[in-house]
Amino acid sequence: MNIVINGYGRMGREVEEILLGRGDSIAARIDIKGNGDYKELTEGLLKDLKPDAVIEFATADCVVKHAEICSRAAVPLVVGTTGWNDREEKVKEIILANDSAYLYGSNFAIGAHMFFALVEKAAAMINTIPEYDIFMTEFHHNKKVDSPSGTALTTAGKIIENNSRKTEIVIDPLQRKIEEHELHVASVRGGAIPGTHSVYMDSLADTIEITHRARNRKGLALGSVLAAQWLIGKKGFFSVEDYISDLLG
Repeated sequence: MNIVINGYGRMGREVEEILLGRGDSIAARIDIKGNGDYKELTEGLLKDLKPDAVIEFATADCVVKHAEICSRAAVPLVVGTTGWNDREEKVKEIILANDSAYLYGSNFAIGAHMFFALVEKAAAMINTIPEYDIFMTEFHHNKKVDSPSGTALTTAGKIIENNSRKTEIVIDPLQRKIEEHELHVASVRGGAIPGTHSVYMDSLADTIEITHRARNRKGLALGSVLAAQWLIGKKGFFSVEDYISDLLG
């Protein structure tokens, strides 16, 4: 594949390492801070470069603009940027109107999706056992700009989908007793932690813990590269779950 990397920070460099290690090529590195080959993603640049796809780990405020640019240039776009859930319908509208290809996700790591599957099953198993309460925590490095993480919100959503006793996600620190229908998601920021997400099912008798602990960003980078490979040749607005279901079955 010949790929444009949009956002040449830590994740962009990890993506580059994975691509080059596979024998793929880099069409361009784009970074608004001037660390890449170009500062700005434009339709003209994409039409000149003719890449197979764009992989983006940039900032949430550019998501709609970049969807428009890539869709008009007919270049598939894989987006690992988080914190733009409120603009999802707008992006979908742009992609479908231009008959383009777009794949987004809060976490592209294959291990994280195994974690999601385990959480879904566990949340369903305790659904009719009120003695077990369920809640979660997430830890990330001190450079992360969004809180809670996209992965944490995805996990929380899967708990609510599979456990009727939890109907509302609470992300704020509580200065009161939590209500039984509330699912508490606690976030901690500090150090250099790549990402740790834990779900707890707790009773008077015992605690069951499911944890996904990323050692580094390589899993995210590899997943985004495999997602780009999957997206090439397709049309539509896809989530990472669409690609993972094909990959893992």
